[in-house]
This record gives sequence, structure tokens and C-alpha cells, in this order.
Amino acid sequence: DAESLYNAMKGIGSDKEAILDLVTSRSNTQRQEVIAAYKCSFGKDLIEDLKYELTGKFERLIVSLMRTSAYHDAKEIHDAVKGVGTNERCLIEIMASRNNRQMNEMVAAYKDAYGIDIEEDITTDTSGHFKKMLVVLLQGTRDESGVVDADLVQQDAQDLYAAGEEQWGTDEAKFIMILGNRSVTHLCMVFDAFEKIAEMSIEDSIKHELSGDFERLMLAVVQCIRSVPMFFAKRLYKSMKGLGTADNSLIRIMISRSEIDMLDIRECFRLLYEKSLYNMIKDDTSGDYKRTLLNLCGGDDDLAGEFFPEAAQIAYKMWEISAMTKVQLRPTIRPAPSVDPAADAQALRKAMKGFGTDEDAIIDIVAQRSNAQRQEIRQAFKSLLGRDLMKDLKSELSKNLERLVIGLMLNPAEFDAKMMRKAIEGAGTDEHALIEILVTRSNEEILAMNAAYKDGEFDTTTQKLLKGAREEGPADEERAIADAQELAEACNADSDDMEMKFMSVLCTRSFPHLRKVFQEFVRYSNKDIEQIIKKEMSGDVKNAFYAIVRSVKNQPSYFADRLYKAMKGLGTDDRALIRIMVSRSEVDLFNIRKEFKETHDVSLHEFIQGETSGDYRKTLLMLCGGED
Repeated sequence: DAESLYNAMKGIGSDKEAILDLVTSRSNTQRQEVIAAYKCSFGKDLIEDLKYELTGKFERLIVSLMRTSAYHDAKEIHDAVKGVGTNERCLIEIMASRNNRQMNEMVAAYKDAYGIDIEEDITTDTSGHFKKMLVVLLQGTRDESGVVDADLVQQDAQDLYAAGEEQWGTDEAKFIMILGNRSVTHLCMVFDAFEKIAEMSIEDSIKHELSGDFERLMLAVVQCIRSVPMFFAKRLYKSMKGLGTADNSLIRIMISRSEIDMLDIRECFRLLYEKSLYNMIKDDTSGDYKRTLLNLCGGDDDLAGEFFPEAAQIAYKMWEISAMTKVQLRPTIRPAPSVDPAADAQALRKAMKGFGTDEDAIIDIVAQRSNAQRQEIRQAFKSLLGRDLMKDLKSELSKNLERLVIGLMLNPAEFDAKMMRKAIEGAGTDEHALIEILVTRSNEEILAMNAAYKDGEFDTTTQKLLKGAREEGPADEERAIADAQELAEACNADSDDMEMKFMSVLCTRSFPHLRKVFQEFVRYSNKDIEQIIKKEMSGDVKNAFYAIVRSVKNQPSYFADRLYKAMKGLGTDDRALIRIMVSRSEVDLFNIRKEFKETHDVSLHEFIQGETSGDYRKTLLMLCGGED
């Protein structure tokens, strides 16, 4: 092998294909033997020669593969804390995911390579609770005995609840002590016990109680306790989606996991994103760099159909967590204290009277009142001034600002009805808008919208949803199992029968019941419901069913995804942006913001700021309610 590499680099130019094929088909231990043999045979340092012969990302990837995992981790941490700024994302990823042995080997490698304690470098460059948790993890002393004390499980769950949700302020030290030291098995049981006590997942509690890098670190620790492969699948997706690729993250993960759990990561990736990791790498990279990464990835899972046992368990558990969690929905707009509708009406009239319009005055009133308060202003405007506020606003404002302000002034039923009308008028129907509205509104909201809207031609799925007759209430366990079996059997029927069976369940059962159905579906089919819908169905039916599943799983996450799609790429879908910002601002926009940040690594505030402008942007940012 040493001789092959020497020949591949001899003379003018180098045989990159020979290098990548050899390096990626050897284990790390074998690569260390090759490095030693190279020095013995040729008196040269193989890593230095590779650095000299190769360039760019390909060089970084091949050279990193030649280091032992401990030295690779040590170099990544060193690069993260040295130079301008700190790469907290890299610190979080490594520190949250390594076991005791890996941590201790990395500490020793760091001292050997840089002549200084890793703890000293990390503590110099970080602060607060984030620093404390990093130091705890760095000790590599997590309990790995596998022994679980049931009483201590309950005590820890109670202590975490008392440290956060039960009191004003947060006892961060308690979170650090428990999450930094207890065994993986013990913590999985603690998380289940915590959910029963708090009626929310530990992740939601952390998002609620902690902030900044400390929040991100604790969430990463929890994700790794639940499933390390799932954690890395999410990190890989984030490293490649959107414009540009975070190559350092991609290289680090592909190298560090290729000999540990890459098959499980691939499976979790497909489960989460309905696309194989192999194809994502293929679409997002190029040249010898791409070939090397694909060799490390090892195969295309889009060619497979069913889950590996590990992924099936994870999928089942995901639905269980989703079913147990009672998310506290949080708006960004609340009723303004002690407001006078008459004074607001007069102020709005003043802002629109005479030459020119005072947009700031209009925005400051409209965006800082609840919808109920805005309806009182509309009434006061009519009774005091004998004028129609909506007509005045339409004549004084223009374009997107006018659409947004008018949307805010309509009551929810009027607004939904208007959005439905806009979705079906003109050339082509905006099915995504119809689906989004009908899937996410309650029966009461749909019936109120129907009363405000009388005409429209809709397809079968839409008509079914338009009835506003979805069952309400908890899951019926026996019926959920029967529903899951029927859906699993329907997967073998022809497409029309399959669609009718899916429609009869997905469009009528309550969301809590559907969570249980989708969980049991994994057991009976060894497949994920989202994957089946994407693979077996097409067109509007596919989009509607997919939206239902996403909403059942996590509605704020569904809206975060819709907002991202409305703004990414060239041009902004302002209608979708306005529709979601207006309709969710008094329901769950705060939760949507959190999901947006977690999924896309950028805040909704930042995204709106970059994609919109002027008074329109100002109003949207007021609705958004803050930077995360």
C-alpha cells in the first residue's frame, strides 16, 4: 500500500483515483500501518506528501482520514478554539457525541499534539454554563455501568422538573449535573418519566428554559442520549442543505462515523428526509471529493425499501414521544394592555389624512394589537368617523404592506376565506395554500371559514377536509391498531383503493389518534408513513396526506418548513409568508420560530430581514416578535 501511494504521487501530477480508492478501502488501523511502512520504505512522512500533492477539500478529507480518531478530534477542537472567534458548533458536536473512552483518548492526543491541556484551551475560549457543561463532558466520567436505579430515575425526573418548569428562573446546575453524568439507559428512562410529570418533552423544556450555546449543547446531549445516529443524520442534512455546503462538518462526520455507525446514520437520514444520504452527497459535492465521500458512505438506500431494525425502533419511539408530548403553544402577539379603540381609530385616521401617509403610525398600532382589539378599532372607526377603515387602508397603502395590514385587520374566518379564494382564483390553483389551511385548522375554524366563504370548486380530498368533521379527542388504542393494520394492508392494493383507504383514516381521525396509528403503522409495515406517501402517491393527494402527517407529528415544524420554502431561493412567495405570519402570530409563531432556528440554523427574524424590505419588513419583524 505504501508503495502504491508513493507511485501515485511520483512524477508530475498525482493519480488521485488510486489514492482515494486505497485510502477509503482501508480501516483507520490499517492506515496507521501504511503511514509507518511509508516512512520505513521511503524515509518520508506520508501525511506531508499527501498535503503537498493534493489540494482543497479533497486534500483536507484524505489527510483527515490518515489521522487516528483521537488526533482527528483533537485537531478539530484545536481549530475550533484557536484563531478568530470560536466554532461552537464543532465543540457541541464532538463533546455531546463521544463516549468516555473517545473523550479520554482525545484529551491525551490534544496534550501530545499541542503541549497544553484541552480543558485550558476550551475554558479560555468559552464562558458561563456552556463552559461548565463542556468541562463536565470533558472529564469522560459518564456512568457506563448499565445499572439503573428506578427510584433515582424518578428523583432525577422530579429534580429536572423542579429545576425548570416548576419555578421562576432555572437551576442550570441541576441540568448540568444530571445530563452530564448519568448513564444513557438511565437518562432515556428519566426523559420518559419527565414527560409524564411535565406533559412536555425534555427537549421542549430545554428550549423553554435555556438559551444560546448552552441550550444548543444541552439539546445535542439529549439527542445523542436518545440516538447518536439520528443526531448525526440531522447534522449531515444541515451541512448540505440550502446554498453552499458546510464542508468541515461534512468531512468531520463522514470520517468520524464511517467505522462506527454509518449504516444507522444512513437509515435515520432516509427516515427523516425521504432521501438517501448517498444521493444528497452526490447532488451537493463534485469531483474526487465527491467520490471519496461516496466511498465512505458506502451505498444508496433509496434502492432499499424497508427499515433496518435500529431505524424501525427509532421511528416507533419518535411517534411515541410525539404522542406523549403536550406542546405549550406560544404566540408572538398578545392583547396590548389598556388600549382605547377610539383613540387608536383617531390615530389611524390622522395617519391617513391629508397629503402622504404615516405608515409607521399605522404599523405601530396594527402590529401591536390582538385580532380582537383590531375588530374593536374597525367598529370604532365606523361609528366615530363614519368611514370604512379597510377601504381607507387599501387606498393609502400599496403592494405587500397593504396585503399584510389588511390581512391583520380581517378576523381569522374572513382572512382564511380570503386566502382560500385567492388560492383558487386566476390561472391555476395554489393547492399548497388550500392544503395548508385545511389541514391545520380546527373544525370550528373551518366551519367559521365556510360561513365567510360560499363558493369554490374543490377536489375530493379538499371537500373531505372542508366539512370540518374531523373527530376530536384522545387516541382509541384498539381502533388505532386496526387503522394501522388496514393502512399497512392498503399499501399492497392498487393506487385508487390505497388513496381511498388513506383518505378515510387521515382526513377523519383526530390528531392524537393519528399519532398512535402512525406509530403502530411502523410495527405492522416496517415502513414509515411519510415514506410510503412520498413513494406511492402523487400530485395533490400526496401533498395533502404528507401535510397531514407532518402536522400530526409536529405542526410548528410543518409551518417552519413552509416559511423556509416561501423565502428560500430566487424570489419570495409573499402570499404564503403573509398567510402564515398573520394566521399563526396569535397561536404558535413563537414555537414556529424555535423550530425554524433548530432546523435551518438561522433565525426566522434573520431570514425575513434578508428576504424583505421597507415597511413590509418592519411589520413582519414585529409579528415575528424577536431574534432567536
